[in-house]
Parts: sequence; C-alpha cells; structure tokens
Amino acid sequence: MSEGPVHSEAADNRQLIEDFGLRIGTAMGWPPMAGRLAGILILSPAPMTLAELQQALGASKGSASEMTRLLITNGTVDRIKLPGVRQAVYEWRDDAWVGCLQHQLDQTKQLLALAEAAQEHGSRLPSAQQTRLLDMRAYYAFMVEQLQRLVEEYKPQRHPDQG
Repeated sequence: MSEGPVHSEAADNRQLIEDFGLRIGTAMGWPPMAGRLAGILILSPAPMTLAELQQALGASKGSASEMTRLLITNGTVDRIKLPGVRQAVYEWRDDAWVGCLQHQLDQTKQLLALAEAAQEHGSRLPSAQQTRLLDMRAYYAFMVEQLQRLVEEYKPQRHPDQG
C-alpha cells in the first residue's frame, strides 16, 4: 500500500541511512553497519548515547561499540562527555571529512615508513625486488605529499558560505 504523496521524515531517513550503509560503507571499506551508523550520526540533531545508537541500528551493544570505535579511528566521530550526563555520547565531527583525510594521510605515512624500512633492509635483494621496493617507496612518498596538499586545500573550503 502506498504512503501517498506525503512521506514521513523517519521513512525518508531510514532509506537515506540504508544508502549510507551500502554506499559509504562499501566505498570506505567499512561494514554496512558502520555506514548506517555514520548516516544516523550525520542526520542526528544531537549527540547520541551508545544505547540510542544500538537501538537505532538494531544491533548488539558490542557491535554498536565496535562500529563507533571504527568511525572514531577513521576521524569522523567523536566520543564526548557532556556535563551532567552519565554516559558518553557520540557525535559526527564538524570536520569529519578533514578527519577522514587526515586518517588516510596517517595510514599512508605508516606505509611510507614501511616502504623506507623495506628498501633499506632489502638492499641486498636482487634488482627486480629492489625495484619493487623503490616503486613502493616512490608511490607512498607521492601519496603522502598529495594527501598533505589535499588536507591543506580542503580545510578552508569546508564551509565557504560561513566565512
């Protein structure tokens, strides 16, 4: 049966949250539940407790907790303690996309360090393997440089309409 021309906000948000689960989850390499949690927090007008997130996701406490940790690690969500509130709450960071880029930069720096160490330790390897390690180092050095540039270029563009 059709809902008619007027759709409830909750129904619209459910579909949008499912879209986040499928699209952002897949694109970021996150489980769909992490994508849905991202959608819930992006759309939430206020920070949410773990219990509220658990209920909104229809997930176990452990699963909701694991997904919030994943989003915190990826630089998109903060766990905060509000005055007068016993439980910590979670909120979508105002600078979440900068945080996401910064997380990617930090990961890439770690891989560059690995490539540099591998190149140093592989100095006695045959030429083909040394070339692979050299290519790995060059790739990650390039990516670190580009990601650093992107972070710096994006920061002032976050909210261009808010001066």
